[in-house]
Amino acid sequence: MTAASSTPKHRPMAPEERKVIVASSAGTIFEWYDFYLAGSLAANINASFFSGVNPTAGFIFTLLAFAAGFAVRPFGALLFGRLGDLVGRKYTFLVTMTVMGLATFAVGLIPGYAVAGIAAPIAFVACRLLQGLALGGEYGGAATYVAEHAPEGRRGYYTAWIQTTATLGLFLSLIVILVLRQNMTPEEFAAWGWRVPFLISIFLLGVSLWIRLQLAESPAFLKIKAEGTQSKAPLREAFGTKKNLKIALIALFGATAGQAVVWYTGQFYALFFLTQTLKMDGATANIAIAASLLIGTPFFIVFGWLSDRIGRKPIIMAGCLIAALTYLPLFHALASAVNPELVAAQTRAPVTIIADPAECSFQFNPVGTASFTSSCDIAKSFLARNAVNYENEQGAPGTLARIRIGTVEMESFDARAAGADAAARTTAFNDAATKAIRDAGYPAAADPARINMPLTIAILTVLVLYVTMVYGPIAALLVELFPTRIRYSGMSLPYHIGNGWFGGFLPPAAFAIVAANGNIFSGLYYPVAVALITFVIGMIFLPETKDRDISRAD
Repeated sequence: MTAASSTPKHRPMAPEERKVIVASSAGTIFEWYDFYLAGSLAANINASFFSGVNPTAGFIFTLLAFAAGFAVRPFGALLFGRLGDLVGRKYTFLVTMTVMGLATFAVGLIPGYAVAGIAAPIAFVACRLLQGLALGGEYGGAATYVAEHAPEGRRGYYTAWIQTTATLGLFLSLIVILVLRQNMTPEEFAAWGWRVPFLISIFLLGVSLWIRLQLAESPAFLKIKAEGTQSKAPLREAFGTKKNLKIALIALFGATAGQAVVWYTGQFYALFFLTQTLKMDGATANIAIAASLLIGTPFFIVFGWLSDRIGRKPIIMAGCLIAALTYLPLFHALASAVNPELVAAQTRAPVTIIADPAECSFQFNPVGTASFTSSCDIAKSFLARNAVNYENEQGAPGTLARIRIGTVEMESFDARAAGADAAARTTAFNDAATKAIRDAGYPAAADPARINMPLTIAILTVLVLYVTMVYGPIAALLVELFPTRIRYSGMSLPYHIGNGWFGGFLPPAAFAIVAANGNIFSGLYYPVAVALITFVIGMIFLPETKDRDISRAD
């Protein structure tokens, strides 16, 4: 049976179908709101929970704590996917929502490092892990639930509403943060105001649970339950058989991996790039991102609707390819629009590090335990924190690293040799290096008067449009790839490996690449490479699914 069955493609949406979409979307918006708060408030979380480590390690640790929630999402997909295929879609995503809401509320209550010591970051990471587990079960349930209620020929359009929830959740988190910032002094927000968005989530949890309790179980699930064709071992059936494992691998490498890096580049990494690399103040960056999301979000629905007509595959593949080909020029244009002084300084006063390569480490520190103390590492760490591009030049073996800024050179130091004086030497070096880059014209922050806000928002909107191309049709594609009896498990795992690992680790991976390479744009090589790989694999192996009958049990 195909989409040319008895259900009309263009009939109006029934009241019950509208209720399903609204209830599923409202709950999922709340879950994404919870999840994105940790990324949007990374600087405050770093200052509160990771203040006992050096700034560079602390910021990487904060990003990795954010990414920890992504790391466990595939495990949440396995846990809750199995539950959803065994007991039903509705009750499973009620559980995931409750876990997410309580974990988010708890983040607002955790005392800071100054009070609780190492228990503070441990408690925060534990909450992030619970959030990741819950989110791993939420998306598959909501997408499956909506798709199984949608009429033939309109699944792309119906499930596209679910696809808006991640962006709307980020949008909601940014708006709440912006309102708080506008009504508090910076000192108040830094001291306690940043906790408020986490604490108010308990009220959103109550409303969302009430909405979802009004829903009935999915008709497709009730059908296979009545027929006795449910899977008794959905995980083994979904991933332990050659046929279904092949589908899962194609879904991962031929669709969700590329979709994920395009999504996170256009939304989260763009915010990271604005604030950490281009030094735009947080409130202004949030306004710019929020404006681009407001303009771009309706296109999730547009591309979902279009996928019902021309197919899921061509839209997703086109989004991956166009993004990969245009990211570098777009981010270069973004730098010029936001911080032209930084761009001018890079041309006027190029920076070089002259160092013994044996003394230079790859400064990726996922657990915050490594110590980067060589003269090369200290110099590179400073420049990376200050978004200064630099070239690498090989120095003589055993010599201390030197930084050349234009025609001025300054020597770094080895913290291992400094011993008890290391802290004082670090402060002195940072002060001297800061003066040197400021004298060379490298700004401490983007000048608000020189930010081209219309151009900034336009570029960010283009990035969001790429997101809508790859993400709008993806839920319908994944639902259609797997049969009803293993659908929750089958679609959830490749989705969350793609988005949890390939996408979720994009910010810390990009930061580490930039620190090692010395080019503020080199972090983009990661999403460009993944998107191109997905385009190639998807074009060769990914089937078109829009006309499939999803009511089949197997």
